[in-house]
Amino acid sequence: MFHDIFSKKEVNSTKIKPKIIADIHEKDSFILVELKSSQEIELEIQSLKIGDYLIEDIIIERKTISDFISSMIKKRLIIQLEQMQQYKQRFLIIEGETSFLFDNNRGIHPNAIRGFILSIISKYNTNIIFTKNNLDTSKYLLTLAKQQLKPQTIASLHSRIPKTLKEQKQYILESFPNIGPKKAEALLKKFSSLSEIFNASEEDLKEILKNNSKDFKNLLDS
Repeated sequence: MFHDIFSKKEVNSTKIKPKIIADIHEKDSFILVELKSSQEIELEIQSLKIGDYLIEDIIIERKTISDFISSMIKKRLIIQLEQMQQYKQRFLIIEGETSFLFDNNRGIHPNAIRGFILSIISKYNTNIIFTKNNLDTSKYLLTLAKQQLKPQTIASLHSRIPKTLKEQKQYILESFPNIGPKKAEALLKKFSSLSEIFNASEEDLKEILKNNSKDFKNLLDS
């Protein structure tokens, strides 16, 4: 019954690439060499006041093991963590072999480092990623950037051609204003067919459509 209206082929749209903004101080790192060679992201280099990399509203600070220890002792990292609170999500990348992080020869007790790491996570609500080297860091950045393109909400059937009869019914319902995937599913669960939905009274529709039931009925009757 509904197959004819879905016969048009989908139009291929231009693929959107996620953007990674790198601080200008990172321009000589091997990480940027890897990022520049990737065809999956758009790379932009500029002067960042906070952090080393910015992806959407995610700020990333990168530290090598030695830099992490140094900035911890001099309390420089605490200032940076406080500045990073301006962003919705925060990541600290600690790059290098973790065995060197707890080397007693560095003049700082391993438990002090462990305590500081826990403080970064709990007090400053900042995620920590341990990477092996530049290449590993670049792979994490690429993955994080690509994840930002994934839908964060329930996908609508309007993003593809529905195949089953149930999907086709849901597709039609989602075409109406203020009816998304959840409400469409609820309507199909409450009523056995589209005809019953379209012929239902405004009062019967209120359970699912709430204040939008009147607009729905007006649209059907217009």
